[in-house]
Amino acid sequence: MIGRRAFITLLGAVTAQPLAARAQQPERTRRIGVLMSDAADDPEARVRIAAFARSLQELGWTDGVNMRIEYRWGAGDADRIRSFAAELVALAQDVCLGSGTPAVAALQVVARARVPVVFVTVVDPVGAGFVESLARPGRNTTGFMLREFGVATKWLELLKEIAPGVKRAAILRDPAISAGGGQLGAIQAVAPSLGVELSPIDVRDAGEIERAIIAFARGSADSLIVTGSPSAEVHRELIITLVARHQFPAVYPNRSFVIVGGLLSYGPDVSDQYRRAAGYVDRILKGEKPADLPVQAPTKYELVINLKTAKALGLEVPPTLLARADEVIE
Repeated sequence: MIGRRAFITLLGAVTAQPLAARAQQPERTRRIGVLMSDAADDPEARVRIAAFARSLQELGWTDGVNMRIEYRWGAGDADRIRSFAAELVALAQDVCLGSGTPAVAALQVVARARVPVVFVTVVDPVGAGFVESLARPGRNTTGFMLREFGVATKWLELLKEIAPGVKRAAILRDPAISAGGGQLGAIQAVAPSLGVELSPIDVRDAGEIERAIIAFARGSADSLIVTGSPSAEVHRELIITLVARHQFPAVYPNRSFVIVGGLLSYGPDVSDQYRRAAGYVDRILKGEKPADLPVQAPTKYELVINLKTAKALGLEVPPTLLARADEVIE
């Protein structure tokens, strides 16, 4: 017969077992959806998403251990982006990362209040309707602005600095995104003082880009400014090829254009946005609300110059411009 003291000890051991088992159960694996506007074989996009995953790991989130990342690549195709947004949300993500205005817009439509969204590479989140204000997003979406509109004035100033003789600049922009008008407006504000006549050209896809560049190369424009947009990013190699063929100076919105042969770029460190976005994803997974996380602007802009392209165009890069460059490609 078991004694009273032994019975109580045994009972305690038995009842403690489920508690101990529960305590030892692994934490629920969290799901992160990533919707990219880029193509899956885009090397720059791969660098950026690697920066995101690496930063998550530094914050304690390891893919396949305590979280799982589902990637979808839109490759600049609006229908694919919308389809992938619905697919990711249907997989019951804890949070989604959206890259580019089309991707974020698609995620917002299907996610609504069910899934938090963190965005990167979006120029005008207020104009696009993603947030109520930068300081107080007020919705289920927040993230990181790609650039402020005023940065676009630097593109024209740099164009005149590296190619002082330009008189007429074509402005390539995507009318499908709200930021297209804001960037153009900033450039128009400084054009008279620099003595440059502007020709805005709306392009949405590869066919329109090719026709537009060929048309203005045959016309009166003698230079080009490519404004920031997902479509320009996806088709950057086509743009660079056409510009090289027609031999005129061009300025681009970020480094990814210059490393494939573009002349000059001025823009933010895009990979840094992905690193910082991992911090917001971490905070949301730990219980914070997107509405309480302010939209953040870039902390650093970089000037990148391709000397090989400048030489091919017969341009002498001023020493003062070279001295200010963050990166010079030779």
